[in-house]
Amino acid sequence: MGAVIEVKYFNTFILNKTNNGSEMPIWNGSRGIPKDLGGYDVVSGTVDANNWVIEESRIRGGYNNTSVDFGAKAYIVEEDTDASFLGNSLIYSGPFNSRTGINKTNVFSVGEDITKSADPANGSIQKLFAADSNLNVFQELKVSRALIDKDAIYSAEGGGSVTSSNLVIGVLQPYAGEYGISKNPESFAQYGYNQYFADKNNNVILELNRSGITEVSAFGMKNFFRTSLESIDNSISEGYVTAGFDIHNKQYVASLRGNPVFNFNENNYFTLSYDSKYNGWVSFYSYQPEQMFSLKDNFYSVKGGKLFEHYSELVSRGSFYGTSYPSTINFIVNDNPVKSKSFLTIAYEGSNGWRVEKAGVTSDPTGSNFSTSSQTWIETFDSSAIVPSYYEGEYTVVQSNAIANAASVNTTVVIQNLTGTYGSNNQVIIPVNSTVTGEGVLIGTRVVSYNSTTGALVVNQNLNIIKHAQLSFSRFVNRGSYNTVFGTPNPSFINKYYEGFNRKENKYVASLINNSRVSAGEVNFAEQIAGIKGFYATVSMSTDTTTDPGGEKQLFQVSTTYTQNNGF
Repeated sequence: MGAVIEVKYFNTFILNKTNNGSEMPIWNGSRGIPKDLGGYDVVSGTVDANNWVIEESRIRGGYNNTSVDFGAKAYIVEEDTDASFLGNSLIYSGPFNSRTGINKTNVFSVGEDITKSADPANGSIQKLFAADSNLNVFQELKVSRALIDKDAIYSAEGGGSVTSSNLVIGVLQPYAGEYGISKNPESFAQYGYNQYFADKNNNVILELNRSGITEVSAFGMKNFFRTSLESIDNSISEGYVTAGFDIHNKQYVASLRGNPVFNFNENNYFTLSYDSKYNGWVSFYSYQPEQMFSLKDNFYSVKGGKLFEHYSELVSRGSFYGTSYPSTINFIVNDNPVKSKSFLTIAYEGSNGWRVEKAGVTSDPTGSNFSTSSQTWIETFDSSAIVPSYYEGEYTVVQSNAIANAASVNTTVVIQNLTGTYGSNNQVIIPVNSTVTGEGVLIGTRVVSYNSTTGALVVNQNLNIIKHAQLSFSRFVNRGSYNTVFGTPNPSFINKYYEGFNRKENKYVASLINNSRVSAGEVNFAEQIAGIKGFYATVSMSTDTTTDPGGEKQLFQVSTTYTQNNGF
């Protein structure tokens, strides 16, 4: 262990001048002289902005006081203050010996060869990472391996071998491929033998391991990264590629924020993950992190100066930074893609709570047709209506009949002998917005209000009815309105129907309702036909907000039924 040397005195004293808000300064406790030897008291309640410190070699700073022996200076002054910036060079300090306690990590001897330069043509060094007892050097346009405490020896035949050397930084050996990390060191992440980073200059995401460098962005996402990375401007603060390794799922997660002039998505960013086990990009995410990292088996991200733990069971699924998002899956149904088909139904196996969203199920585009009405070229394709989830699409039909007590030529009438659908209180109900039909009732007449005690009924337009006229009321009530209409969210006394997915033998099935625009050459237009026609179909499914919000929803398999069109 190191020797312990008693220091009897220093060659300088640090004197604190302190201001406590008054005009007179206070000499506040020299760090070199204890109070019992003539030092000053330590004062609290000072105004720090007005304080200052002087370095003094005389005891108590007196003009005629005895000066201590200067001894060796604790510092030296660099006469030539000009700095040299070598962005492509490495430099190393003196060693730290944990056994002896000698620490020379702050020593950079100008008399020793302690630098190693990379090819300046490959740009500046952006990232260093120690791996396999070597140092990976990431330049803007190249990735190399620097040998540590060893060097490479090459024979006359061109063969090479590694041998021990007194060099701290040995030969720089470049990896195959013209790849670098550009100016995005924030895109670097590592797990095990694999290192991941972005190369904006080539518009690719790369993986570095013992086998070399691989373009992982080429695994089904080549066009996506070519466009998205190209739109990132490193000269502005808004553009970046931040990344981290999600040790929980064993995935590389990258978040790309583009130049605001480019329309990335509605919030100008993409966050997505790559799984080396499947050699594919497995998911997009709805969150935009500022930093990401893993600790033990947990994955964390930073947003707005706050730390967030992912995969926590304390919050709802799909909740990021206090905002909930649906889970969405996009896929293509392309059985026998060379045959024209009519897709009639869609079915899935999994949890309750999935719906077909956005444009529903869409077919392949048929090409652009010129519209004489708009004088523009319009790309045509078939699409279905949205398919609600099982609970989301649940509804019932409320039907009631009544007889008018008296004639009416206005919007108010008193009714009697009411029959129809009963509510939880065993009374026949007439929901607001029910459709009213009968002799003397105009088309489009709807209920505005109904008083079950007095029998008074108010509608949205005048009634022209006689005494004892028969009136009929009808309304579709979806699940979200059950509590308002029936007084309970789960009424057991009504007949339930499903306009979206219906559950049959633990499988969810729905018919596809055509919702396409009319296109040229069609014999039967759009909604007049069943299903949608095309060679293949694109489906976008998402979780709803009705069924067990924030709970787990699984999706195992999706299928469709179709008929072949015209034999070809």
